[in-house]
Amino acid sequence: MQPIKNLKSKEVVPGITGYYAHGDKHTFGYVEIKKGSVVPEHRHVHEQITYVIEGQLNMTIGGEFCPLTPGMYHIIPSNMPHGAVAITDCKVIDTFSPVREDYQ
Repeated sequence: MQPIKNLKSKEVVPGITGYYAHGDKHTFGYVEIKKGSVVPEHRHVHEQITYVIEGQLNMTIGGEFCPLTPGMYHIIPSNMPHGAVAITDCKVIDTFSPVREDYQ
């Protein structure tokens, strides 16, 4: 056991830094996002759950606008196109199943 921020960080895209722990079947991430950062629309085989701890993250998931504020979450199905824009600085939990091998 260790604090999540003791893990090696990964810059997902400019302004977005994640700290990822990996089990056998899923990945857990604590993500810090700077205001104005953009995650371009993309898709992946992993089912993803995004939970906002702090800030406002405007996501577009499958063409649907999904503004997320503290305490809100969204489940993103496998291969669903999605992207995001940080309206404020954000702290987010992202989980993925299966494991995000590209985040190890």
